[in-house]
Amino acid sequence: MLKKSLVVLMLMAAMLVAVACGNNNNGNTDAEGNNQNQDDVNAAAGEGEDSIKIVAAHNQTDPENPYQDGLLEFKEVAESESGGSIEVEVHAGTLGTSESELVESLQVGGADVVLVSPGFMSNTGIREIDLFALPYLFDSYDHWEQTVDGEVGDEIADIILEESDNKFKLVGYWSAGVRHYYGKQPLQSIDDLQGMTIRTQTSGVVADFWNQTGAVPTDVDWGELYQALQQNVVDSAENAYPYFVQQNHHETDNGRYTTETGHDYTTRFLLINNEEFESYSEEHQDIILEAAAASVEAERQALYEQEEEYRQQLLEDGGEINEIDKAPFIEIAEPLQDEVAEEIGVTHLLEQIRDMR
Repeated sequence: MLKKSLVVLMLMAAMLVAVACGNNNNGNTDAEGNNQNQDDVNAAAGEGEDSIKIVAAHNQTDPENPYQDGLLEFKEVAESESGGSIEVEVHAGTLGTSESELVESLQVGGADVVLVSPGFMSNTGIREIDLFALPYLFDSYDHWEQTVDGEVGDEIADIILEESDNKFKLVGYWSAGVRHYYGKQPLQSIDDLQGMTIRTQTSGVVADFWNQTGAVPTDVDWGELYQALQQNVVDSAENAYPYFVQQNHHETDNGRYTTETGHDYTTRFLLINNEEFESYSEEHQDIILEAAAASVEAERQALYEQEEEYRQQLLEDGGEINEIDKAPFIEIAEPLQDEVAEEIGVTHLLEQIRDMR
């Protein structure tokens, strides 16, 4: 009898402890004053979500560039807003310095978020995005922003999703600056490009434009361009100040002279693997889209600030800059715009863009 009494007392004591623990919520209450247990608190902080890891990549090897600023902002917002249930791993050129490598990584699952240009994306068969690769399409950053942040940008995003069979989701438009010619000699007129090799895309509308100027588009990997300019592999290249000055291209024999052709207010696509995105919870999807929007703002701001900063650095380093009459270049570009827009079925979008000037 004594043993049975002891057993009963021990069971009663255990029950009292369990009740007390169940009522202990460390003082946490919900908005209506009801108690929350610790699991509810953890879930509210994001710990209740399944953890996911996102690999985000761009092709620039120097981490001091707007691409890196944008992806680091993406990382910060995604991780902080998710309470740590989203981890973002940022790669600066380590998954490939060629944008075609990044697109392939996105396709096969080696990366979840990548930054690519329209020219390389068109290699996937989505021809409509060549619209944003057309030279002299925009005449200012305001014009560019109105376009990509408006109806035209929305329609292109829908096209990318649909024509990639729901594989690629566009989550932001970034800029890579205003592109200019730089080479072994300044351009005084368009005739100076005759027979000159230029590192640029070797297919698509960009290559067509440079071919019509008389230049010879030549394929050189971005990570190898400094050496190619120094060793006379190519006569020239074209890019925006924050990118080629960071890589010291202006200090090479064939990169010393910059002519401000201003032929491209560039567009870059921030893409996410949509199959992965659709597998995330609705909460995680919302956070990723919020992080993408924050990254757009951060990248553009960094780019705009660096345009003048690196232009000035080029001059201080002994590089030379000259202006040129753009009319002959635009005379080549506009018929090319019309031809390509009709071919890829976006004439209506081209007209919208022109009307916003």
